Amino acid sequence: MSNKPISDFILHHYRHFNAAALVDAAKGYVAHLDEGGKMMITLAGAMSTAELGLSLAEMIRADKVSIITCTGANLEEDIMNLVAHSHYKRVPNYRDLSPQDEWDLLENHYNRVTDTCIPEEEAFRRLQKHIYKLWKDADTAGERYFPHEYMYKMLLSGVLDQYFEIDPKNSWMMAAAQKQIPIVVPGWEDSTMGNIFASYVIKDDIKASTMKSGIEYMVWLADWYRNNSAGKGVGFFQIGGGIAGDFPICVVPMMYQDLEWHDVPFWSYFCQISDSTTSYGSYSGAVPNEKITWGKLDIHTPKFIVESDATIVAPLIFAYILGW
Repeated sequence: MSNKPISDFILHHYRHFNAAALVDAAKGYVAHLDEGGKMMITLAGAMSTAELGLSLAEMIRADKVSIITCTGANLEEDIMNLVAHSHYKRVPNYRDLSPQDEWDLLENHYNRVTDTCIPEEEAFRRLQKHIYKLWKDADTAGERYFPHEYMYKMLLSGVLDQYFEIDPKNSWMMAAAQKQIPIVVPGWEDSTMGNIFASYVIKDDIKASTMKSGIEYMVWLADWYRNNSAGKGVGFFQIGGGIAGDFPICVVPMMYQDLEWHDVPFWSYFCQISDSTTSYGSYSGAVPNEKITWGKLDIHTPKFIVESDATIVAPLIFAYILGW
């Protein structure tokens, strides 16, 4: 009897089309790590609210991920789920909601993400008072940190333990904080915590410079990439589209073309899970070969695209990589 039931199921049933692409991408990921490569995972959309932490946290603990790039929403929403899970409201009939129904949710302090409503008071405000103290202490001391570094400090300090409503082993942010793996968060300003931070800047309570910027993230990433791309190199596993993928993948052409560091290797594995269709102006739906023309991928870089729902596909690929 096999002790890898999910992997065996995938290998037996997933033989063609997007299913086969899933298997090929998973096998390529394993081969990349087996040959000494490192992997970046990028998180777009609402993957934290989709509770991807159930599998991603284990990927982190198992050293299957070296670095993560995510939106500010994914950075905070994993922690919101950790501290306010029982207060979330599921709306399975979300397709039938009227504008009045949506307004009623707002009036009751629920912010809807597809079929899941995040409770404002228990999620946003519960984090706000603790993260504000860290921001303010840094501001007073003249210190500056990246958005994820403040989150790591908060998680590891234990101040949130009193609120835990799920097993913390299912929080990918907790796993990342414990492992101290680097996170890049481009466009953090458009997240809830980013908006809250901006409100304190507007009120002259905190200096904007207390938060390190996206440009500083890019500068930091260039240094990290140069120090970690020897040998097999760094792979790129992209979940969804948008800035979470667009920002970090550009570090390679930036170094090669703008800094003229011609010894910089291309990304050495690429996979994107996306349901964005290729259309004029749809960068998220562009096929991987287009990235060759931008100096991001090499002709020989293994390239995979799984055109499907990431909430279904990503956990299956992770299960295969983990040997489940």
